[in-house]
Amino acid sequence: MRLTRYFMPVLKEDPKEAQIVSHRLMLRAGMIKQQAAGIYSWLPLGFKVLNNIQKIVHEEQARAGHIAMLMPTLQSADLWRESGRYDDYGEEMLRIKDRHKRDLLYGPTNEEMITDIFRSHVNSYKDLPLTLYHIQWKFRDEIRPRFGVMRGREFLMKDGYNFDLTRADALHAYNRHLVSYLRSYERMGLQAIPMRADGGPIGGDYTHEFLVLAETGESEVFYDSEITDLKFGSRAIDYDSVEQCQAVLEEFTSRYARTDETHDEALFNQIPEERRRSARGIEVGQIFYFGTKYSEAMGATVVGPDGKRTPVEMGSHGIGVSRLLGAIIEASHDDKGIIWPEGVTPFHVGIVNLKQGDASTDSACEALYAELKAQGFDPLYDDRDERAGAKFATMDLIGLPWRITVGPRGLAANKVELTSRKTGESVEMSPQEAVARLKEIYQPVFDAAL
Repeated sequence: MRLTRYFMPVLKEDPKEAQIVSHRLMLRAGMIKQQAAGIYSWLPLGFKVLNNIQKIVHEEQARAGHIAMLMPTLQSADLWRESGRYDDYGEEMLRIKDRHKRDLLYGPTNEEMITDIFRSHVNSYKDLPLTLYHIQWKFRDEIRPRFGVMRGREFLMKDGYNFDLTRADALHAYNRHLVSYLRSYERMGLQAIPMRADGGPIGGDYTHEFLVLAETGESEVFYDSEITDLKFGSRAIDYDSVEQCQAVLEEFTSRYARTDETHDEALFNQIPEERRRSARGIEVGQIFYFGTKYSEAMGATVVGPDGKRTPVEMGSHGIGVSRLLGAIIEASHDDKGIIWPEGVTPFHVGIVNLKQGDASTDSACEALYAELKAQGFDPLYDDRDERAGAKFATMDLIGLPWRITVGPRGLAANKVELTSRKTGESVEMSPQEAVARLKEIYQPVFDAAL
């Protein structure tokens, strides 16, 4: 993409309505535009990152054997009356009527609908285990939406639902989701800590939230500092192996880590004092096991091996896809702007032409642009007729991990400058060496995809 042809309405001043870093930088970088309280249009730069996050989520769900589908945003109130949640959910649910006066709602989650789909088509235990998921827009009518996409009313979420014959099978599905989530977040450049949490309106007494530590987090969290040393990394795992998935769960949840709703001061005080930590955290996902809560209420049963009907064991598992953009920025920024991790960046590298209109620099930038695209990169070429300082400021603001600077003086020696956004370090090398170095850097990112 060439910047002269791109729609990226950056702002020079901080928006007054933005209270936290991620909201401010997303507005300044031209990623979103507010349409109503807690409701945003996703402009091209923000939409690219949103799609990159979705891609990682889809890849990791497929790796775990989960099956993608798509359910509508509007749901029949009758389904929620079956489960008993229609009146219990509260004012966060947006309730509407169609022209025939039928009660509908804008879905805040999909337990009822997926249970209805399951009971309509699955009859035998031989069709289990089954996990279905989708990535869809949700709506929760927050009383005070704030912090941009971190606490909006409309948001994009991945929600998945497992159906199993036994409690043991359902707990394996729970563990499988925990593993896939750890992989997903690490590919996004985040450390998301699984913490014992409260079931809330979803239900169930066995649940973990995934939280990213950040000063602007809405949740107070308490944890053993040893947990921050854990990394899933590139280890291979067999998702069908109960033992392997259970081992990962134990590794990442055996140390104390809880949100304020489930915090136990007595247990916390058993940790050596030097390892006790309290901080703020941003919730970016949650997994639930709730057994037969919905299947019993809605008649989702299968014929078991003994020929008798039995309600299926269930759980639900969510990732806040749109919220993740805010969380990543909160965890990765400086006073100049965003610092995107390589796994989710909207463009892999920015090309800055220091002397637009000069035949040699124009030619070198065009050649670099073409070669990067040929090698599978998605570069952003700043071909505007602007001063160098303005171009650097734009690149720093939008946060691309790497920048190649091309100027007449360097080209005279066949050199360009490769700069890391994270460290600020620059190295002079030939254009060919710069492309080769970027291939080295991004190879793990490319390899992580299916």
